[in-house]
Amino acid sequence: MGRTAGIGAVLRGALRFARKNTVTVIAFFAALITMIIVPPDRAYADYFDFKTLTCLFCVLAVVCALRNIRFFYVLARKVVRLFKNARMSVLALVYITFIGSMLIANDMALLTFLPLGFFVLSTTRKEKYMSFTFIMQNIAANLGGMLTPFGNPQNLFLYTKFEIPNGEFMRIMAPPFVFSVVLITLCCIVFVKPEPLSLDDEKIHLPTGKTVLYLLLFALAIAIVFRGIPYWIGLLVIPAVLLFADRKALAAVDYPLLFTFVFFFVFAGNMGRIEAVRRFFSGLLQRNTLIVSVISCQFISNVPSAVLLSQFTANYPDLLVGVNIGGVGTLVASLASLITLREHIRNNPGKTMSYIGKFSLFNFGFLILLVGFMLLWKTVAG
Repeated sequence: MGRTAGIGAVLRGALRFARKNTVTVIAFFAALITMIIVPPDRAYADYFDFKTLTCLFCVLAVVCALRNIRFFYVLARKVVRLFKNARMSVLALVYITFIGSMLIANDMALLTFLPLGFFVLSTTRKEKYMSFTFIMQNIAANLGGMLTPFGNPQNLFLYTKFEIPNGEFMRIMAPPFVFSVVLITLCCIVFVKPEPLSLDDEKIHLPTGKTVLYLLLFALAIAIVFRGIPYWIGLLVIPAVLLFADRKALAAVDYPLLFTFVFFFVFAGNMGRIEAVRRFFSGLLQRNTLIVSVISCQFISNVPSAVLLSQFTANYPDLLVGVNIGGVGTLVASLASLITLREHIRNNPGKTMSYIGKFSLFNFGFLILLVGFMLLWKTVAG
């Protein structure tokens, strides 16, 4: 009986893990299948981008430490308190998520600011704007992160793989970024009324020493991303400091996301060595890299799309734009969208189908407008 119960507990744990980390599990089996076609050899060592993995780990670890002292919560709450009506408060929540995604990555921005959105709307009895606000925060997180190399995981990978200069990266992403700001702002103005509201006082004191320390570590992580400091220094310094300052931050790092990259490195590397696959994807990407990458995101998400398609094209400007604006659309187009869905279900039980309907309407609307804008922009810009 004890052995049977133990096996049952393991199976239940594995099932919970699979449900929570679906993309990681899919990536694992995708890598496993390609390993049968292309057996492991010395070439596998060239698949892995260790700088990308290190940068992602360092940023995630420091962000977890800042979250643990409620740094982002306090910062966001102070901003929201400046506004006295529902429209401006929703705009503030969305903009905070938008800016946050540029600094702490899209999934971390959502995990940090979605609870604040729920708190503000529920305590001010404006629950009718809950679904809309969550959807706009989700879109803001996916699109806001496009401007910086560390804003989205796929950005960090492509930025490192193609060694894109900082200025060029910003120039490529500036047009869709500005257009996204305009669309998000117009949506909030149109769909949220300027109804008065007030937010209760809540005094939270940040620990000065840890706040300064973690901000210094965050600056170190960003310097590594921008190639100002060798990445191995961050791999030594940041875990060592957090091991003493906040071990929970190291434990809270999104390791499934890191392993998702590892598995997709194997999958993409093996796919690139299969001649028939190489010819197929190379042919498609030569026709229209932007459209192909956007469509790919709708089915296999933006991170794996970036890793896979980068094996078959050198047109990184269109690929970079495609895997960023392709993050809106279906629920699986971005891992961040699944985080938002999970948070909405947890805070608003019984309204899942209504949320998915609204989510699809707004996301596909944004996707169509963004793709149309970028195709027009490319035509005008030459």
